[in-house]
Amino acid sequence: MSNSAEPQTNSMSSRQRCPQGHGLQNIEALVRSVEETPDPVPTTIRGTIPTWINGSFLRNGPGKFEFGKDSYTHWFDGMAMMHRFHICEGNVTYSSRFLRSDSYVCNSEKNRIVVSEFGTVATPDPCKNIFARFFSRFQIPKATDNANVNFVKYKGDYYVSTETNYMRRVDPQSLETKEKVDWSKYIAVNSATAHPHYDRDGATYNMGNSYGKSGFFYNIIRVPPPEENAAVEDSADLTGASVVCSIRASEPRKPSYYHSFVMSENYIVFIEQPIKLDLLKFMLYRIQGKSFHKVMTWEPQYDTIFHLVNRHTGQESEVQYRAAPMFTLHQINAFEDNGLLVMDMCCGDDGDVIGDFTLENLRRSSGEEMDKFYNSLCRNLPRRYVLPLSVDGQTPLDQNLVTLSNYKATAKKTKPREVYMTHEELYDDGLLQYGGLEFPQINYDQHNGRPYRYFYSCGFGHVLSDSLLKMDVHTKELKVWRYPGLYPSEPVFVASPKATEEDDGVILSVIITPREEKSTFLLVLDAKTFTELGRSEVPVNIPYGTHGVFNKMG
Repeated sequence: MSNSAEPQTNSMSSRQRCPQGHGLQNIEALVRSVEETPDPVPTTIRGTIPTWINGSFLRNGPGKFEFGKDSYTHWFDGMAMMHRFHICEGNVTYSSRFLRSDSYVCNSEKNRIVVSEFGTVATPDPCKNIFARFFSRFQIPKATDNANVNFVKYKGDYYVSTETNYMRRVDPQSLETKEKVDWSKYIAVNSATAHPHYDRDGATYNMGNSYGKSGFFYNIIRVPPPEENAAVEDSADLTGASVVCSIRASEPRKPSYYHSFVMSENYIVFIEQPIKLDLLKFMLYRIQGKSFHKVMTWEPQYDTIFHLVNRHTGQESEVQYRAAPMFTLHQINAFEDNGLLVMDMCCGDDGDVIGDFTLENLRRSSGEEMDKFYNSLCRNLPRRYVLPLSVDGQTPLDQNLVTLSNYKATAKKTKPREVYMTHEELYDDGLLQYGGLEFPQINYDQHNGRPYRYFYSCGFGHVLSDSLLKMDVHTKELKVWRYPGLYPSEPVFVASPKATEEDDGVILSVIITPREEKSTFLLVLDAKTFTELGRSEVPVNIPYGTHGVFNKMG
């Protein structure tokens, strides 16, 4: 339970610290169904696209929200649409395709929703008789393969991923859907995140759940790099995948929801936060007619627990690191510094937010209705937690173990094998006017798991992101790209081929506006100055998406 004796960094919630929304516009056009564009189409270039950028900006996200007369309830439920901006010699082409998942194919064939998703329960087949429809309520629904969250990479192959046990291998050039991959066929997990980490040897790390008679576990997974000189086969290959460590849930009947995890050069940290899954409801939700998001609850009577694991040995620390209840989806970066593990992440004070992103809420009318919804949402802000790596019987009680003067976070041993941490706010008040931030990105290839200075993110002055931000974590200085009526996607950093500094490169982001038809463009910013270099105007409608990657070409 929460350690109320420990003083908090700020008595005001993140929502209270950010300004209220007034007169917010309708954004229904950002979350509507669109048509795919399977054949690449040229785009109109304004300004200059640097000629050294050579590759494809790949994006994923929901793109279809209806089948026949059936409509999805939640934004997360929309059918996965893959986007490709191919950049070469200063020119850009655009293409998109719906993922031909089993969910998409079955729904299309029946012209109705027949596969349940995160926030939508499929209704029984109306062609069945009344007894068959009744008993279908007692069938456990199969997990969806509607992988609409991210592009991920294993052994050199691209996959699209969500948070079930299924992924889909895809061709990053044509966006063709390849085979469905079931994690449980390779390793004893029931799911995996859409946010793996990659080490410098080419191995991929992820996390997945498992549960059975022995309890509920959070598992750290490692997929080895591709073998040198191995025969190239056009098929999925997760052979050699292994569980590095299994972490037992602190509340076995109420395990925590998680979206990502922390990795430094030598450690992985799993954050067990007080967004809880009620396993009894999870088993019965089909009978009750409840969607998955109905079994998730924010329970701030529980602390946040940080589980520290040596990623080379798989050994979990016997020390339990705790902090006040908080909610996090995305980590920014983590690195080691003189016996300390520094962890930066986007955090909020209210985990109820996930279930709120229904299409009904996102399509509210301009003004009072949209303002009311926005003002009810949690604001996520960047925080820094500092975890002392060496804690033993000789470590004194109730003394701050974060002894380096450049960190304001604290960590105190409160009892044997327990440390309580308070965070440092990783921003100045100037950030608050942009509504907090999310979708953080860094110069990943050079600085993931290592000391760094800059991260890039989206500001949330609206329900969906309405600005791009660059944060200097040394000075907390902020650079901003923001224009009324424009809604940017997650910024992705691409390093210049002759880069000598951390921010030598460009930022890529897809910009959407609900005010005009076919007005989406790919924005290219100078990552150092955060000024526009050029844009590529796309002659089709594109919906608001989730995550993306840059696939560098030779």
